[in-house]
Amino acid sequence: MAGLNKDTPTPQDITVHGASRLLEIAFSDGQTFRIPFELMRVYSPSAEVQGHGPGQETLQTGKRDVGVVALEQVGNYAVQPTFSDGHESGIYTWDYLYFLGSQQEQLWNDYHQRLQAAGVDRDAPMPEKGGHACGSH
Repeated sequence: MAGLNKDTPTPQDITVHGASRLLEIAFSDGQTFRIPFELMRVYSPSAEVQGHGPGQETLQTGKRDVGVVALEQVGNYAVQPTFSDGHESGIYTWDYLYFLGSQQEQLWNDYHQRLQAAGVDRDAPMPEKGGHACGSH
């Protein structure tokens, strides 16, 4: 099983590089990507980051030095990292990791444009949450 998309290559090897804060993942099509933890964190597929629909995304800041403290396999289609900032609700399917790896340059550009448009710095702390987060009342 390749992930949620039957055509996505499957991972052959996954290595968490704690010191350099990179996830190295080699896929069955010969592609190998070194995905920075920061990129993974700011593009987390979780509802906390992505929201529940277009326009509901939460811009992530202050994630430059985030680490991955645990990486759990989810079935035969994904992994679920626990980040050093406590974020652990994103499930990264093989196809999503392939997307992050293959589109890194564009994703970084988009992220920097969103930061600039919001008038915030990449290293600014996240604002305190107001109201209720998903699933908590």
